[in-house]
Amino acid sequence: MTVRRISAGLVAAALFTPGLVACTDTGTTGTGASPTATASGTATATGTVAPGAGDAKQELLASTEAIRTGNFRFTMTGGGSTAEGQVHEPSQSARIRVSLGDASSDLSMTLDVIHHRPDSWVKVDLGGRAAGKVPGVEALNLGKYQHLDQNRIKGDRNLGFDFDRLDPAGSEVLTRGITEVRRTGEGAYAGTIDVSEAAEAGSLDASMIAALGAQAKSVPFTAKVDPQGRLSELVIQVPASGQTAAQEIRVTYSDYGNATAAQKPPADQVVEAPPELYRLFD
Repeated sequence: MTVRRISAGLVAAALFTPGLVACTDTGTTGTGASPTATASGTATATGTVAPGAGDAKQELLASTEAIRTGNFRFTMTGGGSTAEGQVHEPSQSARIRVSLGDASSDLSMTLDVIHHRPDSWVKVDLGGRAAGKVPGVEALNLGKYQHLDQNRIKGDRNLGFDFDRLDPAGSEVLTRGITEVRRTGEGAYAGTIDVSEAAEAGSLDASMIAALGAQAKSVPFTAKVDPQGRLSELVIQVPASGQTAAQEIRVTYSDYGNATAAQKPPADQVVEAPPELYRLFD
């Protein structure tokens, strides 16, 4: 695999397309045990379902409604990459900080992406032993925010942000795919998700789903909601497939209604993005 392809794979992986994480051989084995799901309902101490219990799947679907208000903070981890940020729809702004790999990796990357409609900026830092071989690296590692051409990033999953689809992880899409679920405690759930139609969720990727094959129909998950019934954590335990190790994808949400607007970078810290940046993300 060439450095050019590795760099493109890193970009995709850093934005949580786990099927491409194999490019860096940093797959992380999931640590959670696979839950054994039962029919929707309240699990008692004996594992049976309490009569008259509400629909646990509907509760989880309802827990994603607060995400649509577009005022929250989030984190995502999986496949050796991490991301954290905030979405603030009232100001039409968002910020996402992403990292993949470290100094010991052949190639590491950190991205700091800011959206403040109608503008977007990204600061890129490429490191690792192979960083010097990435075409145009000198034009990328500037230590400044690079102003992005909206026409070139429209629909780009890596650099763009759709304020009509506010959740970077796509938890609502994933929740719609729940096939079995049970309550495991106060505000806690476990079950399985059919992820075969969930490629549009930002925490998954079409190539990873395809590699799972039949396993994609029944992927274990756990979830938690806060005291107000809002989704606070979703953990997907992706099984091993092909050359990719099993991994755990964890998404958290917090500060509903209390996130702040993303701040535009200072003018003296901004340059126009060079052609090399767009080529890296092609």
